Amino acid sequence: MNVNATGSWKELLEEEFKQPYFKKLRQFVVNEYEKNTCYPPMNEVFNAFKYCELSNLRVVILGQDPYHGKGQANGLCFSVNNGVKHPPSLVNILKELSSDYNTMYPASGNLVQWAKQGVLLLNATLTVRESEAGSHQNKGWEEFTDNVIQLISDYKEGVVFLLWGGYAKKKAKIIDKNKHVVLTSGHPSPLSANRGYWFGNQHFSKTNTVLLENNKETINWNII
Repeated sequence: MNVNATGSWKELLEEEFKQPYFKKLRQFVVNEYEKNTCYPPMNEVFNAFKYCELSNLRVVILGQDPYHGKGQANGLCFSVNNGVKHPPSLVNILKELSSDYNTMYPASGNLVQWAKQGVLLLNATLTVRESEAGSHQNKGWEEFTDNVIQLISDYKEGVVFLLWGGYAKKKAKIIDKNKHVVLTSGHPSPLSANRGYWFGNQHFSKTNTVLLENNKETINWNII
């Protein structure tokens, strides 16, 4: 697993990569990919950092686990590559987006366009074994991603954090709310969304309102 940080993440992440916990995590991940089918592809594990530069980061969306089905996970939380059937949580995210902006439901579920504009699409756990949800939890990824959130909170100003569901909401304690804005709602999974905890949160338009108020460039949420 290549863990060489690049761009504006380099200074911050290289210190994390040197930590004993991360070296142990890296060995675990390498062994897992050698012995089992795991997702996302190893060269896409750090796509969240590849496509969203720290210098351009304005929004953080937190997921929990990568998709564990074949061909789904692409290293960005909730995202799938073009042509891949949209998983249920992504369907509800895109339905809410369409409702928020009164637009057509998009054909693509590839959220890389958001990442390139400064949306960090970060899962708490960056890898998973095929068909085994949560199989790489509690191996060190959560420490790494919590530290990333802490670093963003410390080094950035005026970031909008979108925390969807109970697991993501727990991360609010890491974020300095005097410097950043935290928007919360239920999770977009059908279990939560169908109970009325997701639809109507208008997080996409609310995020752009906050960015405008802070004299920052808004996100074009439209997926082409």
